[in-house]
Amino acid sequence: MARSNSWMARIGAPLEHLFPAWFALVMGWTGLAQAWLRGRDLLGDMALGLAWVAGGFAVLIFCLLCLASVWRLKRHLHAVIKDLQHPIRHAFMATFPVSVILLAALAAALFQDTNATFEWALAWFWCAGSLLEFVATVWVISRWLRPHAQGGLQWPALTPALFIPVVGNVLAPLGGVPLGFESWATAQFGIGLLLWPILQTLLFVRWAQVGPLPAKLSPTLFISVAPPSAVGLSLLQLQAPVLVVWAVWGMALFFLALTLTQLGPMRAQPFGMSFWGMSFPLAAFSALTLRLANTPAGAWLQLPALGLLALTSLVILGLTLGTWRGLRHGSLLVADA
Repeated sequence: MARSNSWMARIGAPLEHLFPAWFALVMGWTGLAQAWLRGRDLLGDMALGLAWVAGGFAVLIFCLLCLASVWRLKRHLHAVIKDLQHPIRHAFMATFPVSVILLAALAAALFQDTNATFEWALAWFWCAGSLLEFVATVWVISRWLRPHAQGGLQWPALTPALFIPVVGNVLAPLGGVPLGFESWATAQFGIGLLLWPILQTLLFVRWAQVGPLPAKLSPTLFISVAPPSAVGLSLLQLQAPVLVVWAVWGMALFFLALTLTQLGPMRAQPFGMSFWGMSFPLAAFSALTLRLANTPAGAWLQLPALGLLALTSLVILGLTLGTWRGLRHGSLLVADA
């Protein structure tokens, strides 16, 4: 029994450092599945098959992370509380409900009108994610009302990670509309639509006041691509005018181009979980580009969209391999420097 407890302690010890940002893996792979699903009109059943593979892998990662997170909550409660109090890391708490919303949206697209019981369970799953996302957003933004000494808003703590709760809200229509929650999903979309330009303005001011992000956080600049990409996908789900969608696609393209100017500092950093900030934004932008490529005015985008989809797939595969190597070598589940 003592040997068994010792083994469990060795296995469980690294989980103390399983920060909530690890759910970005689920977001990245689910976003990639959505992107391949959007490519079905151009690539046929091959795209559908790859969407199933990516989605299945996302579900596997989600289940493993949920089990590991429960273990961490039980054995390392102090570490969870520390994450909640951290000036930057607290925003990553929203990656869990965002993952739930994304998985529900993907399942709704793949299994729609197949089984009434499954759709009922899926509706409850989406509602749980939506409610948790709403609570997480209120909690993150309410921290701004605190004094500085109690974790209130400070310029150095303003990073693109704060977009994560925003993204979860603007993604609500992707699953909410097909599952029959159009009114609430649209209302939640409005919350994200309100907060996105406010946060983006604050980030520009932060850069003017404090300067660039710390080098190790530079990959999170990609997160700025996610809000306009997610807004565009949800606008299409809500049957908004296509010209409006083109406008937000242009915004996403601008932020992607702006972020690519910082590839030099990013490449100089050792691999870490911040690099997963590239995954979902690229996948969401790929999905939006593929959707627009199927419109009459977007035929010119078909080849660039397929190239972007291939690039996004390679990036996420590379991030996954890097994560596997980091876990094997013990360089990831360690105390944050």
